[in-house]
Amino acid sequence: MRKTLVFLSLIILTFLSCEKDDFCTQNPVTPNLILRFYDDSNRETLKVVDNLYVWAEGKDSLFINASLDSLFIPLNSAATETVYNFSKNNIINQFTIQYTIENEYISRSCGFKVIFNDVNFASNNTWITDFEPATLTVEKQTEAHVQIYH
Repeated sequence: MRKTLVFLSLIILTFLSCEKDDFCTQNPVTPNLILRFYDDSNRETLKVVDNLYVWAEGKDSLFINASLDSLFIPLNSAATETVYNFSKNNIINQFTIQYTIENEYISRSCGFKVIFNDVNFASNNTWITDFEPATLTVEKQTEAHVQIYH
């Protein structure tokens, strides 16, 4: 009887000492900025950008010789501004994104999520003729945040 009681106690202590596994199910937590490229003459029609090179100021290129109608780019969560260069056929357009940062606690396993508020866009409009911010907050990655016309 004593051996059985000791054995049961050890089993109970073993199960009580186990920690719950934490997995972050929200991936990615911090959203990227989503850009969609449209035809300037027909603003409802998506338009592919041929030979697109993209790089953040002071960084290497993200996409080399890509042809895209949409682009996901990360924003710098350690700063309040991110500057990207978009090159199309060797014509460079500088696109500046300014924002404020809000950290939101998600869970112990995921940590914090960065939400970009008060987002403002500026461009030197070389090959990009116009753009429309669709939102002033970048919190999710479910739809485009900016429509770029070229």
